[in-house]
Amino acid sequence: MAANLQQREHYIDWIRVLAFLTLIFFHCAMPFVRFNWEIKNTEHSLFLDRLIIWLHQWRLPLLFFISGVGVSFSLRKRSVAAFFGERVVRLFIPLLFAMFFTIPSQVYFERLQKGQIDVGYWNFYPTVWNLVPYPEGTLTWSHMWFVVYLFVFTILLLPVFAIFKIKLLQQLHLKTDSFFRHPVSNLLLCVPFILYYFWLYVRWPEQGSLLDDWFVFTSSITFYFFGFYLADLPSFWETCEKYRTHFLAVAATCAFALFWKYYFPVKLPKQQDASLYMYGILDGLHIWAIILAVVGYARHYLNFSNNWLSYLTPAVYPFYILHQTVIVGLGYYVVQWQIPILFKLMALMGGCLIVIFSLYHFVIRNFMVTRVLFGLKIKTNENRDRK
Repeated sequence: MAANLQQREHYIDWIRVLAFLTLIFFHCAMPFVRFNWEIKNTEHSLFLDRLIIWLHQWRLPLLFFISGVGVSFSLRKRSVAAFFGERVVRLFIPLLFAMFFTIPSQVYFERLQKGQIDVGYWNFYPTVWNLVPYPEGTLTWSHMWFVVYLFVFTILLLPVFAIFKIKLLQQLHLKTDSFFRHPVSNLLLCVPFILYYFWLYVRWPEQGSLLDDWFVFTSSITFYFFGFYLADLPSFWETCEKYRTHFLAVAATCAFALFWKYYFPVKLPKQQDASLYMYGILDGLHIWAIILAVVGYARHYLNFSNNWLSYLTPAVYPFYILHQTVIVGLGYYVVQWQIPILFKLMALMGGCLIVIFSLYHFVIRNFMVTRVLFGLKIKTNENRDRK
């Protein structure tokens, strides 16, 4: 039953923490790959190109899935109305704060590197209040698109969350638990994601712009809903743990095929043809199998708490809000150094971690105003503070 899962949820926090640390590496690597980003190094690494493509497939689907699980945990303790009020405070307020006070520096350093401006930051900053969207203006949600999508998903799914509070539907929900006792049943949940590749991938390429981003939007809200729906079904989680090596084998097999045909040549499908259909089948299964494997291994090896987890669980969200702004600011200077890419990457990662840890430890978590602006609970026992 769900109560059993509630007793075994530390691994969910570990997944969230490790996923966000992966995200920090991902964005620290972005100046050194060929793909467009705010700050660019003069040379790029083909190895990082391939690695970044692979990481990009599953890092955010995993986070959307875990966020959906968090919704289920949250709704066990509060009403749908109280849950929505909490989401407004913890998602919408940090989003607005970031858009107007931290993200503008990313635009500044991008334009400074491109030679589009030649002024100090405090002369540049007032342009954000012209309220002209990027790229023509300065106002953008940048990496906070993830939070925008979470907030919109929450609004759209509120009626669903309310319906699942009805006792009869809860009973029907729990009756589907037995379906997930077989590993094939868990894997079959990849089917919607494969279909999204067939229907949406070419026509609606990834943009993070919400209104015309149907492939990413539809995939992400499905991962989010799956996390919510599956959170209370013990068989799903037990099967992930029991068959974790099988799911890892499926993910590895798909990854091998994807690297061989798509990632090593750094060439993803651009047309509605056989190559796209093969890519959709492989990548849809690949992403979902990685999520199943991550859940299984985390449940088996990381189902415990310690001081590190207690500290990092509430820190994850402020880290997310800050990390790209810090990376872009530091990266503007690091890419100018005449040293190999590997050392630049290491310096950027180290500098980013030092800055965001320091800001969180000494400032953000210690004051009521900064706690609200960075999505933390105003007063809480940190080992229970979850986004």
